[in-house]
Amino acid sequence: MNTITAAITAVGAYVPDYVLTNQILETLVDTNDEWITTRTGIKERRILKGDKLGTSYMCIKAAEELIRKSGVDPAEIDAVLVSTTTPDMPVAATSVYVATQIGAVNAFAFDIQAACSGFLYGMSAASAYIQSGRYKKVLLIGADKMSSIIDYTDRATCIIFGDGAGAVLFEPNYEGLGFQDEYLRSDGIGREYLKIDAGGSMLPASKETVENRQHYVFQDGKTVFKYAVTGMADVSEKIMQRNNLTKDTVDWLLAHQANRRIIDATAARMELDESKVLINIEKYGNTTSGTLPLLMNDFEHKFKKGDNLIFAAFGGGFTWGSIYLKWAYDKQ
Repeated sequence: MNTITAAITAVGAYVPDYVLTNQILETLVDTNDEWITTRTGIKERRILKGDKLGTSYMCIKAAEELIRKSGVDPAEIDAVLVSTTTPDMPVAATSVYVATQIGAVNAFAFDIQAACSGFLYGMSAASAYIQSGRYKKVLLIGADKMSSIIDYTDRATCIIFGDGAGAVLFEPNYEGLGFQDEYLRSDGIGREYLKIDAGGSMLPASKETVENRQHYVFQDGKTVFKYAVTGMADVSEKIMQRNNLTKDTVDWLLAHQANRRIIDATAARMELDESKVLINIEKYGNTTSGTLPLLMNDFEHKFKKGDNLIFAAFGGGFTWGSIYLKWAYDKQ
């Protein structure tokens, strides 16, 4: 029997219509377009508007786009995994609702929370399910409605984050394409540097926590930046060394879109030409779990069957890692 590898066979994405530009942010907080652009690389981000529209709305839209493009029958999907830091609600998993709404009636579903590394960790889980031989189609969605947890009076965070979703389908491959290797890491030292203080079991919601604005994201930007630069560069270099890859044999770097300077530092450690480094941060900002699948969707037309892709991410907690994948198809 041939060895099974887990290949991405389809992608889809969704971003909201409303565009929050740097110029609009200038009217909300003490900042300006030049300051934001030079420090982050972000020009605009998308924001989901509308009553009772949560992360599931974007997940469903991204999944429906994938289904439309690929022609896959939702009833044949075995599992639906949703990587998100902003689930619709506590307890009831967002993925379960998404699976039902897209017609994946035979799938089991669960959520993954690893902050900005969530989609990377989801790739690991989805690939393991496929490689086990038990499942044939696993849908992985990365999505976050970051605007729901951002304080738009805090210029340290409101300039960075946006809303968006991307989806990929994993299926078995017998040509040696798809998932090749992973190097995933975590360290609880990061717990205090990127977090939401209230709303969890340690500090449940109360009148005081709301008044103190403790339900918004807090980030110690300088500390997170320092760890992210080192962490993403280290794991990307490690995955190249383990798989005898060089700057010439790596075709594409898909790095988490948190900050242009972090991406550039990772690419420099890998000695990659800038033409191999995929960037869309200027359009979307940091969509947390959505950045990697949005990159795949935006640049799908560039990928060729057999291309070597390196994924890298760093998130709160801290969580980080790198994945090596061989692209499995040419876009028709």
